Amino acid sequence: MNHTHTAIAALAAGLVCSVQALADATVTSMKGDVRIGNDAVITTQRIFTGATVNTGPGAQVILMFDDQQQVVLNENTTFRIADFRYVAKQPRSDRAVFDLLRGALRFISGVVGARSPNTVALRVPQATIGIRGTDFMVAIVNPAYVNVVHGSIAATNSAGTVVFGQGAVGSIASTSTLATAIPASALPGAATGAFSNLAAAQVTAAVTPAVAQGVAAGAATGAAAAPTAGIGAAVVVGVGAAVIGTAVGYESGGTSTTTHH
Repeated sequence: MNHTHTAIAALAAGLVCSVQALADATVTSMKGDVRIGNDAVITTQRIFTGATVNTGPGAQVILMFDDQQQVVLNENTTFRIADFRYVAKQPRSDRAVFDLLRGALRFISGVVGARSPNTVALRVPQATIGIRGTDFMVAIVNPAYVNVVHGSIAATNSAGTVVFGQGAVGSIASTSTLATAIPASALPGAATGAFSNLAAAQVTAAVTPAVAQGVAAGAATGAAAAPTAGIGAAVVVGVGAAVIGTAVGYESGGTSTTTHH
């Protein structure tokens, strides 16, 4: 019996470790009503791919992913982790795909975004947003609005791709309308309020490519090389619009330039 109990305990421990290894994010901070389905979320809770997180009125939650990526969800937001894959020494398996179905979020990229940016996508009803070492915010207020705090993003839909550089504010009206830059003063109150709340969240700096390469040390030769594929033909929107709220500090970086194609 003792051997049987020991075997069962070992199996249970193995299953727990396996489940923990598959978890993708940890709730590091929250306030208000935050749920996955009908279940209330608590601080330090681990969250898995496939989970849909909902925040209630006045709520906010910060998710820290295993690659140090952070996602801050504003109140009245629905966010889904569609596919997240990260193994420190296996860059070729990187993948990070998310859905913002309603509300607003702030997205700060981690190791996956630094070393494999072409595998990261945030899907909103109006477009798919790709990232490049980025801290940015999105608010769906019909249309969707974006605010790039650091780095750059590429908003792609059936009308084409527009790249927004650091400091840019933009609008995406529909899946068939090209994203466009707008002055911060043109943001509706709901978007301005959401961006202000998200900017105030206590987050840390984005992971730089150098840090990402360090995390990948020991991988097979060539596996740690960051993808260099371009984003294709695009309209590029450079620096100019004011950033809403306060940006966090970063190592290195540089300033974007305006390019027209």
